[in-house]
Amino acid sequence: MIDAHLLPLQRALMEPIARGLVTRGVRADQITLAGCAIGLLATVAAACGLFWLALIGLAANRLADGLDGPVARMTKTTDRGAFLDITLDFVFYAAFPIGFIVVDPTANAVPGAVLVASFVLTGTSFLAFSIIAERRGMSSEEFPSKGIYYLGGLAEGAETIAVFAAFCLFPVVFPWIAWGFAAVCLVTAVTRIAAGWKAFG
Repeated sequence: MIDAHLLPLQRALMEPIARGLVTRGVRADQITLAGCAIGLLATVAAACGLFWLALIGLAANRLADGLDGPVARMTKTTDRGAFLDITLDFVFYAAFPIGFIVVDPTANAVPGAVLVASFVLTGTSFLAFSIIAERRGMSSEEFPSKGIYYLGGLAEGAETIAVFAAFCLFPVVFPWIAWGFAAVCLVTAVTRIAAGWKAFG
């Protein structure tokens, strides 16, 4: 919902760091892969009840996600890079709640599973729209720098990261946060399906 408004601030913060990484020969794909690995380690930390460490890993994962794009644009953008970026984002989004399911399956299993299922709905509608939009030569005015057509919605990256941070800060109320965000994701999926129905009719 707010990703497009945060992009100018993100660029301003990330570009100086990205420039420093480029001068040191760091490649965008390396950042993407390292970010995913850190995110998966953050999931393991959550599963072990080390929520502060999971929060640090979450922040590092998102920092990497914010840096790989600018580094790619300063060097060479590739289809492989765009593919890795979006795919590993979804890997992390799906994996992170599982850490909280593992640490307390009695309380967290059902809401966590419903949350992950809601991510499948939002991700499927997002990617399906992007495929058809690409086929039709459409471009996103709100997200012109993205490697694929980026269809926004009520639940986008910023909201998801805020929810993940809340999981780490308030793990006892994970079920309530998960149920609430799953409902938001369901609304997002429905609006994206409606947008596709209208745009591709």
